[in-house]
Amino acid sequence: MRPVFDWNIGSRKLGLGKRTLIMGVLNVTPDSFSDSGLHFDRDRALEHALKMLREGADIIDIGGESTRPGAKVVSPSASGANLIQAQPAVSEQEELDRVIPVISALKQKRPDAVISVDTYKAKVARAAVEVGAEIVNDVSGFRWDPQMAKTLAELKCGAVLMHARGRPEEWRTLPSASDIVVLVKRELRDWAEVAVRVGVKRDRMVLDPGFGFGKSFQENYPLLKRFEEFHELRYPLLVGVSRKSFIGRAVARDGKDADVADRLYGTLASETVAIVKGAHIVRTHDVGAALDAARIADVVVS
Repeated sequence: MRPVFDWNIGSRKLGLGKRTLIMGVLNVTPDSFSDSGLHFDRDRALEHALKMLREGADIIDIGGESTRPGAKVVSPSASGANLIQAQPAVSEQEELDRVIPVISALKQKRPDAVISVDTYKAKVARAAVEVGAEIVNDVSGFRWDPQMAKTLAELKCGAVLMHARGRPEEWRTLPSASDIVVLVKRELRDWAEVAVRVGVKRDRMVLDPGFGFGKSFQENYPLLKRFEEFHELRYPLLVGVSRKSFIGRAVARDGKDADVADRLYGTLASETVAIVKGAHIVRTHDVGAALDAARIADVVVS
């Protein structure tokens, strides 16, 4: 049986566990690994968000900065020298210019829509919540911006605390973990406890083990195989495996990793395994297909 939770996202609660919720991915970036900037234009982004809602998405997750391997990220509170060194990072203002118009437009079209903002910057999180976002999805586990946890406590919104090993520019050189599941579980517990001490309520948080974020190809498979162990943390769980590189490696043909466009079936298999092992929310690029898979998987876990 999958644990049941009420996720407090501010003005309402989302029931988690009785069925899998689908979070649709909307990248408002020119360099997304998954769609190559297809939805960078505001009107196209809005159109795609509405399409995902029609297909059955429960949440739309809007992001304005790519965190694929090799991307440079920078703490908004970093020193001037560090900021100069990390010029390729997307500035707060640039990220705001990308995501705020889309969130505002989507809220105007669909006031009932549950919107998440995918950001590690506290100022972006605050601005997004002020125009209608109800969830902040932080891939850094509230660590890359030292003001994030405090900001989330003040905003009283929902929050996704995701695990990442190091930063994107370091991922290709990180040493292997002796037991990646134990490492991720321990650090998720520690980071969640820090957030609680700062004032973020437990019932506002969902945890995500962060497939692909600082994990080698081989380290992703035990995360999926032993996903049920994350229930020991006693939080709702989100899984984001959609179109990830480890899937491309697993379904390689003739020694070549599958392209992003050829990872749908591998994605659906991975999402189904995660649901059967207790995932509450699936973050995906392919909403309609994921919803169909979730409906069948939910029969097993309900």
